[in-house]
This record gives sequence, structure tokens and C-alpha cells, in this order.
Amino acid sequence: MSPRLRSTLSAVLIALSCLLVPFGAPAAWAAYGLADTGRYVTTMAPLAADPAVREAVVDTLGDGILRAVDEHLDVRPVRGSVRPFVHDAVRSFTHTRAFRLAWDTGNQVTHDAVLHALRGQDERPVTVDLAPVTAQVKRQLTRDHVPLAARIPVEHTAVPVLAADRLATLRTGFHALEVAGLWLPVAAVAFAAGGIALAVHRRRAVAATALGTALGGALLVLALDVGRGLTLADLPAGVPHPAAGAVYDALTGTLRSAAWLLLGLGLAVTLIAWLTRYLRPPRPVRRRRGSPGPAPAAAPGPNRARA
Repeated sequence: MSPRLRSTLSAVLIALSCLLVPFGAPAAWAAYGLADTGRYVTTMAPLAADPAVREAVVDTLGDGILRAVDEHLDVRPVRGSVRPFVHDAVRSFTHTRAFRLAWDTGNQVTHDAVLHALRGQDERPVTVDLAPVTAQVKRQLTRDHVPLAARIPVEHTAVPVLAADRLATLRTGFHALEVAGLWLPVAAVAFAAGGIALAVHRRRAVAATALGTALGGALLVLALDVGRGLTLADLPAGVPHPAAGAVYDALTGTLRSAAWLLLGLGLAVTLIAWLTRYLRPPRPVRRRRGSPGPAPAAAPGPNRARA
């Protein structure tokens, strides 16, 4: 193979490898990070101590309890006086170990339900029952002697998570993501290895691959920042932005770390390749066969001291 053809093929393979980096990393993160229930619960567990998430839980759960009371009991005359007690009780509950346990259990149940729907053929909407959390808040209100706390109904209310009309599209995308999460990183590594192996100047090929990888990591960091802004901008009016931002940061924390790792590793390898180009020792001069060797130095003549 001619050197020109080798250089062209090497450049094409390295370019393909660098282009796959910003897509392979998110695909692998989604397929092996978000799709694993244990990792998902571990990622979401620290949010139980986040102040913004706690306040969102207080507002959502407190208003839900008050709506349930309104439906079964006539407490409208005292609703304004009971509301602060309910929210304070829920806020106190969010600082307990029982809330952290309920938070982890709720995330696990929700994730299992979503995965079961995406990997199965059931066309029913995905729902989650929050009755256990309401029961724990009711016990807390009763211990605090809040009026009418013992009469709060604990019903198995199905909270919708995924609508039935969206399951088909999400299921197709999820299957494609599982395939891409495996093969895109493998293809990126294979293209990089093939491009470096075919290169005429391998040091330059290594530097180009590392620089392209660093650029892919930088683009991924930028995409995560832009995606955060777009996600928060598209939220409904009733969803608190601080809590949604905390959830987004927790879910994308591993991917963001991987992007910074690609950026730092690519720049480090590029710098090493550049330094080794200028710091390499000089090559010894090879003597051709049959060429006469250097003439022997002439013996020094007698000087005046010797004479």
C-alpha cells in the first residue's frame, strides 16, 4: 500500500473515531447507567438531602394530602389553619431516616416500572402508588396532634409516570439506545486503533486522535450545559426549577465526569506526543557496508620537548 493511500485511510478512520466519541459516551451512559436500577437508585439517593428537592416534596405531598382531605372531609373552614401544620409535618418528615428509605424505595419502584414497560409489550400507562408515603406522613401528623390528622384517608392513588401513547416511541428508542451503547464505543476504539496502525507517521496519528478525543469531550460538556438550560426552560409552570436542576445534575453527573476525563486525557496524550517529538535522542549514524572507514589519525610529530 502506498504511503499516500495509508495516510488517507488513517485520516478517515481517525476522523470517524473522533466523531463517535460525543455519541458513544452518552449512549453507553444511558444504556449501562440509567438503565441499571441499582445505579439509578444510588445516583438519586443524595437528592433526599437536597434542600430544593425537599421543598418540592413538601409542596407536592402536602397539597396532595390536603386535596385528599377535601375530597373526604368538609374542612374548608379550617383549611387555611391546617395547611401550615401539614406542610411543617411533611418538612419534618423529609429530615428523617424514614423519608430517605421512602425516597429510595419510591425511586426503585418507579425505575422498575419504567424498565418493565420499556422492555415488555404491555401498553398500559406506567403508574406509581404513593400510599406508603402518605401513611408515614399521617402517622407524623398524628404524633404532632394536628387536628383531623387521624382522619386523613390513605388511598392507593396511581400517580402517572409514562402515558400509554408514548410507550411505543420510547420503547423503540430504548432498544436502539441499548444497541448503540454497546457498539458505538467499540467502533470508536476500533477506528482509532486502525487509524494509528495504518498511519505512516504514527506519532502524528496518536496526537490527532488524542486531540479529536479532547474536542469530543469539550463538545459533550457544552452539550450537557445547553441541554440543562433547554430542559429547565421546557418545564411546566408548576415544576420548581431548582429541584429539577438538582435532579438533572445528579443524573448527568457521571456523564459530565466522563466528558471531562476525555478532555483531560486527550490533552495530556497530545502534549506527551508533542514533547516526545522534540525530546527524542538523536539516532546513531549507520555505516554502509563496503564503505571505507574513517582514515586513522596521523601520529603526532615530535615537538621540541621530545626532540
